[in-house]
Amino acid sequence: MVTLQLFSCTVIIAFSHCCKESGFFMVFKCRGENAALKECLTRHYQDPAFFEECKQEYIREKLEFERTGIPAKNMKQKLPTSM
Repeated sequence: MVTLQLFSCTVIIAFSHCCKESGFFMVFKCRGENAALKECLTRHYQDPAFFEECKQEYIREKLEFERTGIPAKNMKQKLPTSM
C-alpha cells in the first residue's frame, strides 16, 4: 500500500490544522497551506518511481477485485467487540 510517509507530514499537518481552525473560511485563510500541499503532491506524483508504485498497487487491487468481486476497501472485516 502506498503510504503517506513519502509526503512531508508537516505540510499535511499544517493544512489540516488550518482547516480545523478556520472552519468555513478555510477557503480564504488556508491558501498558503493549500498551495504548499499541492506543490508537495505534484512533486511526488511526477516522481517516476512513486508513479510506478501507485500503478502496481492499482493493478494488484484490480486483479484481486476481478478474482473475488470484493473491493479492496471492503476486504478487511471488522471483528465483533464481544465474542
